[in-house]
Amino acid sequence: MKLLCLSNGHGEDAIAVRILQELQQHPQAPDLAALPIVGEGRAYGKLPDVPIVGPVKSMPSGGFVYMDGRQLWRDVRGGLLGLTWAQWRVVRTWAKQGGAILAVGDIVPLLLAWMSGAPYFFVGTAKSEYYLRDEIGLLPRRTWFEKLESWSGAVYLPWERWLMSRKRCQSVFPRDGLTTLYLQKFGIPAYDLGNPMMDGFAVKSLSEEEEQSRSLTVALLPGSRSPEAERNWEQIANAAAILREAHSHRSISFLGAISPGLDLAPFCHVLETYGWRPTPPKRSIDDPEARSFALSNATIVLTQNAFESCVRRADLAIAMAGTATEQFAGLGKPVIAFPGAGPQYTKAFAEAQSRLLGQSLILLDRAEQIGNIVERLLGDPDWLQSISENGRRRLGRSGAAKRIAESVVRSLFG
Repeated sequence: MKLLCLSNGHGEDAIAVRILQELQQHPQAPDLAALPIVGEGRAYGKLPDVPIVGPVKSMPSGGFVYMDGRQLWRDVRGGLLGLTWAQWRVVRTWAKQGGAILAVGDIVPLLLAWMSGAPYFFVGTAKSEYYLRDEIGLLPRRTWFEKLESWSGAVYLPWERWLMSRKRCQSVFPRDGLTTLYLQKFGIPAYDLGNPMMDGFAVKSLSEEEEQSRSLTVALLPGSRSPEAERNWEQIANAAAILREAHSHRSISFLGAISPGLDLAPFCHVLETYGWRPTPPKRSIDDPEARSFALSNATIVLTQNAFESCVRRADLAIAMAGTATEQFAGLGKPVIAFPGAGPQYTKAFAEAQSRLLGQSLILLDRAEQIGNIVERLLGDPDWLQSISENGRRRLGRSGAAKRIAESVVRSLFG
């Protein structure tokens, strides 16, 4: 049996790779191939034995057409229609040869999977019932237009549910238990197996002595796309400066997780404008190429190779990112955020993310509020415990990719 994986975005590619890695290790592993619909699919470089079987291309919008309609025309001029047609022909040919499809992302790969005529599976990464409700009921919304989002009774719209309820749709794997429950109410074969984005993340427990002696540690997460990440970093650096001054009585360690694809120089330059000075490398994280800075009572380490180490060690995060923010919250830790200029991390995106993550994400109007918020957090163990339980519940436990892979294999081979 052959299985083609469709994914549409950087985060979706990463999730797809985790599932394919588990499929490769299964005793009944199918023949695997991949087709990233958005971007060049660099994440698939971790899987040299999984070929990319169709054309790929980065579009001017970076995949954020749905966030800014003005980007659509730029993508069309950049060859979007021709690329989509060529990818569709690959998917259709795959189905005619008897292959199945694993769609990872949103309605775009799901629709292509249905149109192919092949049996298909869907890993839904983009939508969650938490955008609309929590375990108690619907969330309050400010305008009639926002209230309209729940008009169909679930976060997935009727046409999306229709695609998931077709006979050829073997299984649907939503991102959380609440979403699974609502899809099951519509007769969809949905299974709560967890969220693969949390695979490989675990918090190391510290001894009481280590806990008392270490400094407050804050992860800084500016996002992964240029030039937005650099603009976000300017806001984050300002917030870090305010936090450092507000807590001048204690030692603070900042850990900046910068995407490997970005030039580190602009991030260093911003820090130097705030008075940070380069220092010899710190051993706080496992990255010999990390850059270190110091100012008064605080240090900052910038790394492009130790994201997981940063989020494991940090007590809280200042974040203007998508997937990275969710992964941090999923570890049961608080995230402080404020809107940026976009195209991804806009006011609307941040507000939606705050609904998705609930109390795990504290959305501020301006950076000047951060000192008081952190002081309140550190002085309220009940609040921190509630945030911990909330984050783990909404993002799920580790090991989802393996569970999804095993379910796919059972369906393929009976």
